[in-house]
Amino acid sequence: MGKARSTSHALPPSEQVHPLAEDLDLVPPEEVIRRLHREDVAAVRAVRPALRDMARVARSVADALHAGGRLVYVGAGTSGRLGVLDASECPPTFGSSPTQLQAVMAGGPRAVTRAVEGAEDDAEAGARSMRRLRVSPRDVVCGVSASARTPFVRGALQEARRRGARTVLVCCGPPGPGMEADEVLLAQTGPELVAGSTRLKAGTATKLILNALSTTAFVLLGKVYRGRMVDMRPSNTKLRARAARMVAELTDLALPAAQRLLEQAGHEVKVALAMHFAGVSAEEARRRLKHSGLRELSARGPTKAPARKPRARRA
Repeated sequence: MGKARSTSHALPPSEQVHPLAEDLDLVPPEEVIRRLHREDVAAVRAVRPALRDMARVARSVADALHAGGRLVYVGAGTSGRLGVLDASECPPTFGSSPTQLQAVMAGGPRAVTRAVEGAEDDAEAGARSMRRLRVSPRDVVCGVSASARTPFVRGALQEARRRGARTVLVCCGPPGPGMEADEVLLAQTGPELVAGSTRLKAGTATKLILNALSTTAFVLLGKVYRGRMVDMRPSNTKLRARAARMVAELTDLALPAAQRLLEQAGHEVKVALAMHFAGVSAEEARRRLKHSGLRELSARGPTKAPARKPRARRA
């Protein structure tokens, strides 16, 4: 999709009353649950039309991260918290730097756990957040707004565009006046069963999109091998056990041998695998990983020394 287009001042879909919601407070809890579940399924379907655009944006994100840029989420309320969630989960999952994915929340960090009244209405605050982060053409700034009308997000996107960053808008309704971005990822989820509560269907669709963007970007960056998160940080007992299990599964080593290999690799799964595939030390494995992916190293196998020619016997 191209640039977002301004629409009229009509009520956004998320604020409209759902046709099946008038008697929601009168039906049994089982029926409430059934209706909510049906809406969740609708949220998944609403994302499908944006899949091709999502793939293009994920490639842009991967390119930006590879070149030393950042992905910056900007949002308010539920949308902002979903950005915070996705950004905070990438370092332990993919071994990424906390600076690569950042999230800006209207109202600041305290707004993650409690509402900060009026913060989302401050467009200038959104612009200031981009200046504070020194957003540049190397970055991708992703505004997250279910209604596609949040002033804080609008101000941030406008400033990011002014500073040359690539901009993306993730939304669940047609963009409002002035809400412009280079790419618009639109999941038209429609009215919520509880009018205006975008923590429901719109939140589900938004989380699907953000998860897909960051995961695909890191897959492209080589952070996943054969469906495993080989750059994860084994920072607790559960993750250390998972790391050893991954090495054992991917090398066909017994678990004790996999654990020893991990220790030699400084508990870095990818390094341990490269050591095994290439038959090299941890230091050499790290050097080779800068130039090759695990699939290349596993296909290539250990580098063999050239065979020595037999010496001619003296007569």
